[in-house]
Amino acid sequence: MLFQWQPYTYLWSIWSQSFAPGFDQPPSDAVDHVNPMIGNGGDNPPDGSGGMIPSVAPPFAMTRWVAQTRQNYVSVTPYWHLDSSIHGFQGTHQPAIWMGESGQVVVAPGTGEVKAGFEERGLRFSKEDELSSPSYYHVKMDDGSGGSIKAEMSASSRVGHLRFTFNTTSAPYTLLQVTRAHVLGSVPITNTTSPVGSVGISPLTNEIFGRNPERQDYIIGPNAAPSFAGYFVARFDRPFASWGTATGETLHQGELGRNDTILSGYAVFPNGTSVVNVRVGVSFISVEQARRNLDAEIPDGTSLEYTAYGTRKAWANKLDLIQIEGATKENKTTFYTAFFHALQYPYEQSEGGRYYSGYDDSIHDGESYTGYSIWDTYRAAWAWQLLFAPERIPGMITSMLQDYREGGWLPMWKNIVETNIMVGTHADSMIAEAVIKGFGTTFNTELAYEAVHKDATVPPEGDDHIEYGDRQENVGYEVRAGLSSVYNTRGWVADDIHSESASRTLDYAYDDYAVGTLASYLNKSTDAAFFLERSKSNRKIFNQKTGFMEARNADGSWAGQTRGWTEGDMWAYTFDVVQDIEGLIELKGGNVSFVKFLDDHFRGGHNNHTNEPSHHIPYLYSLAGASSRTQERVRQISRDDYNHTADGLSGNEDCGQMSAWYLFSALGFYPVNPVSGEYIVGAPFFDKITVNFPGKSKPLVITSSNASSKPFVSGMWLDGNTIDEPRLDHHTVISGGNLTFAMSATPQNWGSKTLRGM
Repeated sequence: MLFQWQPYTYLWSIWSQSFAPGFDQPPSDAVDHVNPMIGNGGDNPPDGSGGMIPSVAPPFAMTRWVAQTRQNYVSVTPYWHLDSSIHGFQGTHQPAIWMGESGQVVVAPGTGEVKAGFEERGLRFSKEDELSSPSYYHVKMDDGSGGSIKAEMSASSRVGHLRFTFNTTSAPYTLLQVTRAHVLGSVPITNTTSPVGSVGISPLTNEIFGRNPERQDYIIGPNAAPSFAGYFVARFDRPFASWGTATGETLHQGELGRNDTILSGYAVFPNGTSVVNVRVGVSFISVEQARRNLDAEIPDGTSLEYTAYGTRKAWANKLDLIQIEGATKENKTTFYTAFFHALQYPYEQSEGGRYYSGYDDSIHDGESYTGYSIWDTYRAAWAWQLLFAPERIPGMITSMLQDYREGGWLPMWKNIVETNIMVGTHADSMIAEAVIKGFGTTFNTELAYEAVHKDATVPPEGDDHIEYGDRQENVGYEVRAGLSSVYNTRGWVADDIHSESASRTLDYAYDDYAVGTLASYLNKSTDAAFFLERSKSNRKIFNQKTGFMEARNADGSWAGQTRGWTEGDMWAYTFDVVQDIEGLIELKGGNVSFVKFLDDHFRGGHNNHTNEPSHHIPYLYSLAGASSRTQERVRQISRDDYNHTADGLSGNEDCGQMSAWYLFSALGFYPVNPVSGEYIVGAPFFDKITVNFPGKSKPLVITSSNASSKPFVSGMWLDGNTIDEPRLDHHTVISGGNLTFAMSATPQNWGSKTLRGM
C-alpha cells in the first residue's frame, strides 16, 4: 500500500492526545493529503519516474531522511517503490535524481550478529507495513531470524530522529555507515573510487560520530572543494553493551575509532533491549558543529512525537495557506503533494550562522543555500516561492551573491558548489524577478547587478574553443559559453564551436532581457537599452525557410534542425522566447498562423511536458487571442502528466518545477515570462480556492463554480471589475480580493483581444 490515508490521520489523532499543554495543534487537512510517494514510480528507475523520495524533513531542510532501499548516485535515488528490502535510513543531500550525493550518513538497525555490508544488512518489508508522511515515517521489517524491527523516523532541518522497536530474542544493534564505494556519474561498475572517512565511538556519552568526504559530483564543475565533508554525531538513549568498527563486511570488535574506506561504526545493546532512540546531528562544518546542531534542534529528552509535531507544524504553516473546495480526495492529494515538493529546494547549507563554502574551501559567517536547479526552477518554482516563502528570498539571493564573491560567478546548478549542469545564467532572471516583485530592498541590488552584468559581458575561459558539453569534466565555469566567439558580434552561439548552441542562444537572449530589466529598475538606462535590444537575438536563429529556430555555425550557415538543443527540439525551442512572444508571432505571420503552429505542435505530439522548455507553451495561445485553447491544453496536461499515485509525475520533479506548473495552473494563471511581473491566465481547476499570502492581510479568493466539468472561461472579474485580457499583474494578485471566473462547458471568446507586448 503506497499511501495509507486513514491510518495516518488516525495515528496523528492518537499522538495529539499525548502532547504537553500549550502544544495542541488542530489537524491540517492539507498535510493529511500529502502523499510523499508521488514521483517515485516507474517500472525501471529512473525511467518514468519523478525522481522523488518519501523523505521526512521540514521545508528547505539541510538533510532529508529516507528509508534506503538501494545505493544512490547520479540517476538513482536511495528509495524505489518496488524494492522490498531496507538497508538503513539515510540522511541524504542528493537534491535531484540527476545530481550526486554529498556527505550522507546511514543508520541501519539489526539483531544478532552485526552485518555491516550493504547487501547483507538488508531487511525485508511489506508495503502494507509502511506509512509515509511529510513529518513521520514508519515501517515494520523482518529481522531475518523470526523477529521484527519497527522503525519510526522524523527530522528537523539538521537532525534526524529515529526510534527502533525490537521484537526479538537476539541482542539488537545499530550501525552507522560513514563511507562507501563512491560512484562517479551513473556507471557504478567501472567508475568508482573509495573515499577515506573517519569514525569514532564514545561509550561514555552513547555517541557514534564521523566524517564522510563523499561528493559524487566532484568530477564536474570548476570547484575542487578539497576540504568538503559531511559530519555527523549519533546520540543514543541506551548504553552500549559492546561496539566496534567495520570495513566492508569485516568487523573490528571493540575498536573505538578508525580512518578507512567503506567504513562503519556500530553499537550493540544489551539483550532484552526493546526500544532504542537515536538522534543524528549533521553538519558540513565539523563534528563539533554537528553536535551543536543536535543539541539546538532536538535536545536530550525530546520525544519522537514532539519532533514529528514540530515538522508537521512547519508544513501546515505553509500548506494551509491555500484551501481548495470542489476537489476530490485525489485532486487534493495531487495539489498538496505538489505544494510539498515545491518547498524542498534549495536547501539550507548554513548552520548556527556559519556555512562551509566549497568555492573557496573556507568557513564563513552568514546564511547559505545549495541545491539550486536554476535552469528548471527559474520558470515557475521560484515564482511560487516568491509568493509562499517570501521570508526565505533575501537569504537565498544573498547566498547566490556570496557564491559570486567567493567563486567569481552566480550559480547555474549548485550542488554544494557549481556543477556546470545545463545552460544559461538564469540566476539573472531569478534576481530580476525578485526585484520586480518587491524584494529589491532586501538584498544588495548593486552587488547583484554587478554579478548579472558580469554574466552578460564576461566570457568563460577558453570560450573560443572549449565545447562545454553536458557534464564535461576538467573545465572552468561554463556560464555563457560562446559569448565572445559569435554571440556578442552576430547574435548567436556557434554550433561548430559549442554544444547546445541553439538552446544557449535563446537562453542568453532571455537572460539579457532579465539583465536589461534590472538595469532599468536601477536607472542604468544605457545598459538597459543595450541588453533589451540584445535580448532580441532569438530572431537571429529563426530560419524563415523552415519556420523554426535552428542552430547556426560561426559562418552563419544553418547547422541542421536536430543540432544544438538541450532537453528539447526545434518544436519546443521555437516557442522558447518568452520575452519576445510578440516578435515570434510576427515572424510566424500573425495570430492566426501562430495559433495554427501551436495546434500543429500539440496535435503532432511534439509537446513534451516531461522537460521544462515545454512548460509555458500551452499558455501562448492566450497571447494570440485563443485563450480557450490554453484552457483546453492545460487541463489535458494536468490529467495526462499528474496524478495522486507513485506514478503521479510524468517527468523528473527537478527541485519543484514540475509541481510548480501544476500549482499555478490549478490557481488559473502561470508566469510565462517571470521577469515581466505578469501571469497569463488559464482556468482554475477547482470551484473555490482561498489563497493567503504570507504577510498580506487580504486573501485572494478565486471562484470558478463547476470548474471540474466546465473548463472554459467566459468572463473574469476582480472585485466586480471586468477583466477582458488573460493577464494578471503580480502586485494585483498579492493584494488579494475576489477573483471570479464564469465557467462554461464549451469554448468561449473571452480573452480574444489583440495581443499587446509583454
